[in-house]
Amino acid sequence: MKKDESQNEEHKMKNGNFLDACQNALNGIIYAITTQSNIKKQLVIAVIVMLISLFFNLNKAEFLCLMFTVVLIIVAEMINTAIETVVDLYTDLYHPKAKIAKDVGAGAVVISAINAIIVAYFLFFEKISDIGLQFIDNIVSSPVHLAFVAIVLTVIAVVTLKAASTTNKHKFIKNNFMPSGQTAVAFAALTLIWIATRNVVIFTLSLVLALIVAINRYENKKRTIPEIIVGACVGVCVVVLLYGLVLLYFQIA
Repeated sequence: MKKDESQNEEHKMKNGNFLDACQNALNGIIYAITTQSNIKKQLVIAVIVMLISLFFNLNKAEFLCLMFTVVLIIVAEMINTAIETVVDLYTDLYHPKAKIAKDVGAGAVVISAINAIIVAYFLFFEKISDIGLQFIDNIVSSPVHLAFVAIVLTVIAVVTLKAASTTNKHKFIKNNFMPSGQTAVAFAALTLIWIATRNVVIFTLSLVLALIVAINRYENKKRTIPEIIVGACVGVCVVVLLYGLVLLYFQIA
């Protein structure tokens, strides 16, 4: 009996297929966000950096460098969390090698943070003095940049809401306000397409694709109807809010 239980536990720890691997990875991300205050702060900083990057005329290489730097810090913090968890699993007592493992993991986070400061200096320092009212011109002239930032913010919003729903004690919120990530991204893309093209035919085709994603999530019993609706609302609201802020700034300026 014990052997069967151990085999079941071992089976749970293994990924049965690609979707299981993605779900386990998402669980790890949610765990890190809900338990690690540093990662929460880093996500807030990531959102701020993405928004600020809209006001600078970054080329593709510069923007990719910025994205890689932001992701590197979060990944380093998650690896550090994994190392600390494994070390604590094996020993609760002080051990020199356990201390070395934790110190090395923390050192990786520090190095990634120093790298971020250096990257930010070279990307933004020379541009700050020449900005002026060029803020808006940089945004309007780079719709692809704006669209990509909108998608990134949508993903961050979905992960944050999933983490909040997971830790919330109220069953109503857990059961009805856990957003569908794929639906959120699909409807965020749909909103971006409408804003960029204003073409009814293209919008209709995009709407069909977004609905196919939503229906597929429901038919596969991966998400409930409320979760799909919340996901769609999150995707639309993030894009509309971002573009609304840009237009508001343009009118004020």
